[in-house]
Amino acid sequence: MYTDIGLNLTNPQFDKDRDAVIERALACGVDTMILTGTTLAESQGAHQLCLQHPEHMWSTAGIHPHHASDYNDELWLELTELMKQPAVVAIGETGLDFNRNFSTPAQQQWSFEKHIEAAISLQRPMFLHERDAGKRMVEMLASHRDQLTDAVIHCFTGSKETLYSYLDLDLYIGVTGWVCDERRGEELQQLCKEIPNDRLLIETDAPYLIPRDLNQASRPEHFNAKTRRNEPCVLPHIATAIAALRSTSGEQIAHLSQQNASRLFGID
Repeated sequence: MYTDIGLNLTNPQFDKDRDAVIERALACGVDTMILTGTTLAESQGAHQLCLQHPEHMWSTAGIHPHHASDYNDELWLELTELMKQPAVVAIGETGLDFNRNFSTPAQQQWSFEKHIEAAISLQRPMFLHERDAGKRMVEMLASHRDQLTDAVIHCFTGSKETLYSYLDLDLYIGVTGWVCDERRGEELQQLCKEIPNDRLLIETDAPYLIPRDLNQASRPEHFNAKTRRNEPCVLPHIATAIAALRSTSGEQIAHLSQQNASRLFGID
């Protein structure tokens, strides 16, 4: 069985066939899904889906750094109430993205600090996003690490130096289909071998980051790769790619990541 620790199931790309997407995931053995909240509305939507599928779904609640400029006291009050719900197992998606700066670095750091405070107060793990901001991210996390329970760097694509900085903080590392990209994923392919067994997590980040090497033979049944929309049913393919890099089996990667996800998020 597989645990997808990061997918955006509330994304409008799934509006026409969300039930079928869920059925395909379950048929492929992806029986545990952590739905990502990136805004108040998406966090609320993810939580509602969890209530409809309580045996298979949990969610996060937070404001993505791209949306940090949306912060206001009323929004934050609603969001923090949502964070207290049993099905919400992590605070985020939050963090820093100095690559696009859709919100200013100052706004992102303010929002990130608020999420850190919430995670400490509620004693929930954090679901983190970082791009081109590893040094500052490590600084902010390190100053609070003793008070935080745990955290995962979702969709890791950073450098070796950044990876080891996160591992020094005892963070989990989420690996996506980026590792299947022969153009952009070469560095991650090398670093994937260096992630300790007890820190490795796997995810699709669906509908984004469809593996570039997905071919007719490796596609799940009834999956339409022409749309370039990623789905949770692709997770076994990602696990197999990671397994080849680590000289093990896809089943072993599934087992390790499921154990780690259970420990991180506190779910069976």
